[in-house]
Amino acid sequence: QVQMVESGGGLVQAGGSLRLSCAASGRIFSSYAMAWFRQAPGKERQFVAVISWSGNRSYYEDSVKGRFTISSDNAKNTVYLQMNSLKPEDTAVYYCAARTFYRSSATRPQEYDYWGQGTQVTVSS
Repeated sequence: QVQMVESGGGLVQAGGSLRLSCAASGRIFSSYAMAWFRQAPGKERQFVAVISWSGNRSYYEDSVKGRFTISSDNAKNTVYLQMNSLKPEDTAVYYCAARTFYRSSATRPQEYDYWGQGTQVTVSS
């Protein structure tokens, strides 16, 4: 089992930045991949980015490329999502997720085995 706890959400003005953290615990193997998803009210959960646990591979959803950066710190068992140039349409609950191996095409929620409880990000215009 893997447990994950997100933090770092909040209210920010458009153009601002936030850094989300996802602290993972439990049985985490080097093959694992960690991802961020988001879900806005009334919408489906959407893939944002994924990174291999080693940190050497990553993949982003098109709308966040160049603005968001996913990274990992294995010593702290933590994955980060640095979000810059935030837009009102980035407003959502952001979830951390894990699966047992990395695959860049794993962009559907059902492809992930473990989830955090989510953290709210609100971007005002």
